[in-house]
Amino acid sequence: MSDGDELQPDDVEVESAEVEPIEAPAPVPPLRLREPLPPVTDTPAALAEVCARVMAGTGPVALDAERASGYRYSQRAYLVQLRREGSGSALVDPIAFDDLTSLDTAIGDAEWILHAARQDIPCLAEVGLHPAALFDTELAGRLLNLPRVGLAALVEHYLGLSLAKEFSAVDWSTRPLPEPWLEYAALDVEVLVEMRNLIHDDLERTGKLAWALEEFHALLSFTGPRERDEPWRRTSGIHKARGRRALAVVRSLWLTRDAIASDRDITPGRILPDTSILEIASDPPQNYTALKELRVMRGRGPRRFLDQWQDAVDLALSLPEADLPTATQRHEGPPPPRAWAEKNPDAAARLGRCREIIAALGEQHDIPAENLLTPSVMRQLAWEPPKPVSPATVGDVLEAHGARPWQVALVAGPFAQALVDQA
Repeated sequence: MSDGDELQPDDVEVESAEVEPIEAPAPVPPLRLREPLPPVTDTPAALAEVCARVMAGTGPVALDAERASGYRYSQRAYLVQLRREGSGSALVDPIAFDDLTSLDTAIGDAEWILHAARQDIPCLAEVGLHPAALFDTELAGRLLNLPRVGLAALVEHYLGLSLAKEFSAVDWSTRPLPEPWLEYAALDVEVLVEMRNLIHDDLERTGKLAWALEEFHALLSFTGPRERDEPWRRTSGIHKARGRRALAVVRSLWLTRDAIASDRDITPGRILPDTSILEIASDPPQNYTALKELRVMRGRGPRRFLDQWQDAVDLALSLPEADLPTATQRHEGPPPPRAWAEKNPDAAARLGRCREIIAALGEQHDIPAENLLTPSVMRQLAWEPPKPVSPATVGDVLEAHGARPWQVALVAGPFAQALVDQA
């Protein structure tokens, strides 16, 4: 090669470096049932046998319930799973019975083990099951500040096993229930007892057991989420509704849909999607023919209720101005924090300081800020502090709004000092 020739890439010999192969992580073994899948309990004789086995068992009782939230209007339980040491597992069909009070009697005052208790307590209460004591594995995981607290994540974290969740959103009102669904349901309680004991040990080791016990005790009186004052405002995309008249159409259609859904026990979105409600409200049809020709009415489902939709639209269009909904929701208590800087800058400053304290305490105690104190309680205190301000008066406000004693003990003093300094 002459001096004037250019080196081409192919002319250069490059010594290849040896690349260490990256080893894929070992697959996590799946959780399996230890005993054959139990039959569904759907006769009085079978339920009596389950109750006898539960009474003969020892220790806490693991429970779970399956609902059909994406398919049904109601939040009723369509399957109840339970497992106890010495009793084995059982799958009970609550639809087959007037109630399950005999099972509640069999459990007695034994501790319940639930995962995400707030989801299951209301529907279990509907069928006559009421805990005397409970342990919530999800809530405990949050107090331990674990990165993921879903049931599958906790099973993998504590037991090194994988738990598939492919049937979590199926229609559990289906009868008969397919066997793969039943196995999935049985696995949800298979290791709750063992996991509860390991989580209990971690709570004790980290000094958070007393906190957890207070939280669990408070759940015993939980009856369900608070009903919203104007639930129709939850319509997805409602910000696209321009003007109070359009909001009135949204409200009227939402309430009509809700009544139909409740009567037929069908989830509202399957009758008329939120997107369809917003499309109708954006240019309300003036008569039945115009409504029928809308694109959103082409499906057989919405067309079944054309008369009701048109009545709802006509009602909204006929309302006097005074009866139209306000552009924003009226709130009981403090307004949304985004409005504080303009409406009450002193309260906005107090809220900012309280948030800083919660963040610091959360880091100090290795606990998520929202579990240290719910944001709504903090907003109430910052918006209207007690007079005079002291750890005792601040503690009274916190307790009145549902804070637990352990939370009051941690935050009342720092909050009181911050409110005094801010003043």
